[in-house]
Amino acid sequence: MLTPFLKSWISGNIKETDLDSISIRGGVPLSGTIEISGAKNASLPLMAAALLSENPLTLTNLPNLSDIISMGHLLTGLGAEINFQVGKNGPCAATISAAKISGTTAPYDVVRKMRASVLVMGPLLARFGEARVSLPGGCAIGTRPVDLHLQAFEHLGAKIKLTEGYIQATALNGLRGGHVIFPMVTVGGTENVLMAACLADGETVIGNAAREPEVIDLAQCLVLMGADIRGIGTDTLRVQGVPSLREATHAVLPDRIETGSYAVAAAITGGDLTLNNGRIGLLEAAMEALRRAGAEVCETETGLRIRGGLRPIKGIDLMTEPFPGFPTDMQAQFMAMMAVAEGASMITETIFENRFMHVPELCRMGADINVHGASAIVRGVPKLSGAPVMATDLRASISLILAGLAAEGETVINRVYHLDRGYESVESKLAACGARIERLSD
Repeated sequence: MLTPFLKSWISGNIKETDLDSISIRGGVPLSGTIEISGAKNASLPLMAAALLSENPLTLTNLPNLSDIISMGHLLTGLGAEINFQVGKNGPCAATISAAKISGTTAPYDVVRKMRASVLVMGPLLARFGEARVSLPGGCAIGTRPVDLHLQAFEHLGAKIKLTEGYIQATALNGLRGGHVIFPMVTVGGTENVLMAACLADGETVIGNAAREPEVIDLAQCLVLMGADIRGIGTDTLRVQGVPSLREATHAVLPDRIETGSYAVAAAITGGDLTLNNGRIGLLEAAMEALRRAGAEVCETETGLRIRGGLRPIKGIDLMTEPFPGFPTDMQAQFMAMMAVAEGASMITETIFENRFMHVPELCRMGADINVHGASAIVRGVPKLSGAPVMATDLRASISLILAGLAAEGETVINRVYHLDRGYESVESKLAACGARIERLSD
């Protein structure tokens, strides 16, 4: 029997519609067990890494998400072959063979849906000496750190041109080792240059490297493939280039942001959830913030257990920072929880300049939030009220789900295709724990 994921893969249809919505009737404390899926933010660079080698790369614990489909179509468009091994609820593994690459262009139609498409640039440039990748849709080159990727490639000897909306990178004589120091921490930039450096001639030193668990997961996979990488988990990576990489099998790490999101779901509803495969070491800052807010967090043999309702949620101050600090991808979820906390909170966003787009939607539900530059003042209210709201991005989507779980009445969330990019089977996982939630399709 074909799963929805595999049907989408075979047909080539990547659903992106704002016709679907999700209805939630809140007020139910969640109780039960949720299986945490593989990490989307780890899976995408790992899939791109397959382009580095003529030999197959097998990835297990892949999540069932539209972004995985998008990256799969990008890779097959370049000539790679992908064999999905389907599990009970969708594909649990994929073997990617990039032995016969037929092109080095990542087209706009794919890149506009998924910024992570730019991660094919490093592998293509390192292995074939050229890559042509569309600029991410709606993004000027200087406003988000794609320019940091390009500056780093230039340090490895690449020539960069921007023409007709595409980045054209060439290194006709191959990349050479160099010293790259990022002026600011960039996860995607670190991943892109790390992959490129694996096949460069000589040693590459990457300073101010991102230390996120997804970067570590990529580096560990590359080592399995035969790369020579030292300093994994630190802010300085040293990569000695090798002529080629070998076949490997690697399990994607659990999704720390999904873990954190469901942990907040337990706290905001006064519930009790066990999160199988959740790892506290992947998001210690968020779990400590959850404890400060009043939830109980403890490790189990299989993952984590989160209990809310033991005491009232209280307001806390938060500031997003690169790992191991509080993750920007958890900011919107905690804001939803702070909206019903006792007292006031201040949440400061230091990573992205436009990450408070969920604020007006939370306010539609009765939240008292005022944004001042990079900070939001959240004054907790006794309750939220269900309302029709619109998801503006992936993490905003889950924050509205969380708010709906805590609100009185019905909340209808529109444009939920954002949610499908990063949360696998969110409705069924929550419904199995008592949530009154369903997807509505026209």
